[in-house]
Amino acid sequence: MRLFPSFAKARIIGVLALCVVLLAGCSVLRITYPQVPALAYWMIDNYVDFTSAQATRVREQIGQVYAWHRSTQLPVYAALLQRGRSEIVADVTPAQVCRWWDEIAAQANKTFEQALPAIAEHALTLDAEQLAHMQTRFDKTNADFRKDYMQADRKDRLKEAVNRAVDRMETLYGSIDDKQREWITRELAASPFDAELWFTDRVARQQVVLQTVRRLQRERASPAQAQAALRVLADQVQYSPNPVMREAQERVKSYGCDFGARFHNGTTKKQRQAAAERLKGWEDDVRALATEPRGASGPPPT
Repeated sequence: MRLFPSFAKARIIGVLALCVVLLAGCSVLRITYPQVPALAYWMIDNYVDFTSAQATRVREQIGQVYAWHRSTQLPVYAALLQRGRSEIVADVTPAQVCRWWDEIAAQANKTFEQALPAIAEHALTLDAEQLAHMQTRFDKTNADFRKDYMQADRKDRLKEAVNRAVDRMETLYGSIDDKQREWITRELAASPFDAELWFTDRVARQQVVLQTVRRLQRERASPAQAQAALRVLADQVQYSPNPVMREAQERVKSYGCDFGARFHNGTTKKQRQAAAERLKGWEDDVRALATEPRGASGPPPT
């Protein structure tokens, strides 16, 4: 359950799938997951504006990663959900929440590794116009970040953070009461998340991405060299090479695990039961998606 923004855009296919599995309602999961290839293509194309030839190849590669994900990763998610519904009826510790966080990140990393050869292939062929398009897209997402997380009035900033947290909590537990909302407000007022620091790091990493792609092209890098360089970039999203940012990442993660555990431990028996039932519904849908023929749960992506 994310309380803070994630910027691992290179991991887009895995992140999309995880969002569907963990945040979608039971009634729409089996309709939404088959659309992941189309959503992934649309989101990536928004960044680079593929040519017709590139688009055909990218769609094919996304389909291959999606097929791998559906057959190998959905059973893992189902097992995680099954374990989660057995744990969620009892109190939890921050260490348990962090373990869930790490296990989900590990699954996203596996999907990134599966997609990495394709990502590297296209990084070596992007032209100057496409890289300029990527910068334009970065500028737009940076403006969105400022709008969502950097309101000038700190009261407005806190209000938006509370609304995001409440939405995520209610996705799992159902309705929360006024006291729980007040608790969330007090806790988020003391959050270590520094939007200005995150934004500065975000912009710097975007420039490193563009510089890395240009360097790989200039040096006529091999596919293996490109993959290695892009893997480093992706790792730096989770583990910043900047010691100040790295410390901030660890502080926010620790806070998030503690926040999640303490909120859960204050939930009612009814809320925990609702959460367990929701996880069971997601688990059932995930297991069905892992075994049914592609396209059986909805129209094929275009």
